[in-house]
Amino acid sequence: MSDLILDGFAGPGGWSTGLRMLGLRDVGLEWDSAACKTRAAAGHLTIQTDIATYPTAPFKGRSRRQIWSPPCQAWSRAGKGLGLIDQPLVHQTVQDLAHGRDTRVALRAACRDDRSLLAAEPMRWLHDLRPDWVCMEEVPDVLPLWEQYREHLRGWGYSAWTGILNAADYGVPQSRKRAILIASRLRPVTAPTPTHAEEPAHDLFGDRLREWVSMADALGWAAGQTVNTRGNRKTPGGNEFSADGPSWALTEKTRSWSLRNNTQKNAARRSMDQPAATLFFGARCNDVSWVCNDTGQAVRITEAEAAVLQSFPADYPWQGSKTKRFLQIGNAVPPLLAAHIVSAATGIPMPQPAAATAA
Repeated sequence: MSDLILDGFAGPGGWSTGLRMLGLRDVGLEWDSAACKTRAAAGHLTIQTDIATYPTAPFKGRSRRQIWSPPCQAWSRAGKGLGLIDQPLVHQTVQDLAHGRDTRVALRAACRDDRSLLAAEPMRWLHDLRPDWVCMEEVPDVLPLWEQYREHLRGWGYSAWTGILNAADYGVPQSRKRAILIASRLRPVTAPTPTHAEEPAHDLFGDRLREWVSMADALGWAAGQTVNTRGNRKTPGGNEFSADGPSWALTEKTRSWSLRNNTQKNAARRSMDQPAATLFFGARCNDVSWVCNDTGQAVRITEAEAAVLQSFPADYPWQGSKTKRFLQIGNAVPPLLAAHIVSAATGIPMPQPAAATAA
């Protein structure tokens, strides 16, 4: 197991799929049964466990690299945000664990959200195992916590960088922003170099980044395909748009349809010539649909489409109930972003041309 990367809170395999692009493998620690089944179907090694109770000793000397994506629900502003209230307790937990003091039980009892301290859990593993490198990902509000991790890691001799990355800048057809930490004790590290930009411009050497990948480009709408505004309803009717012509197909879909992120009044909408907004599913925010801007009619996004907008393969083997499958898609790290982050940590170059996903 010494050549494997420890992937904490591994989910359905966002990091794992990104690692494959670089010729690397991980062993995931994950408690959710549906996510574990997805990982198994995709061929990813997994230990189903509660990370907070799992000992670090079995990995000592067997895994020198770590990846962490603690659950973000307690920290995200899309939810109740109780993790934001608990933030001082989480910072205290990180401080204590960094000095070998395990105060998790007492501090967890004081938290408003039981999941909050999960964001401090990586420090226990970092302190005990001192990996060669580590990559961490969370919602933007967790950046101050990652900065605290960064200072401890620097004190231990690591080169460390923290900041906010936009997945669209790395070829993901989705403008998902995430707080990232990259640290290594083997080489200097910094943010991965962007490959795409919203409005690319030539630099002093005449080089130019690629434009953001649009939803239309990522989904690869093919000639001969038609889209019906009534979707898969039993009753007939609705307008159909052909994808045969260069102007009628993508242009018409770009002009008349958008991706609505959820059913709330302030839901983000993006046209087909843009990257998607951050996808999330669950509770009141689980209706991500294609919407006709002219008529308001909506067609629920498919699993394959949602997966591609996350930079997963369209045929990724999601497991569990429909709700569970969409939750996994929305919560996963985009594999293409993950690969760029690990590339920055390790110096392993990204495949050229950069990996891309098509429906």
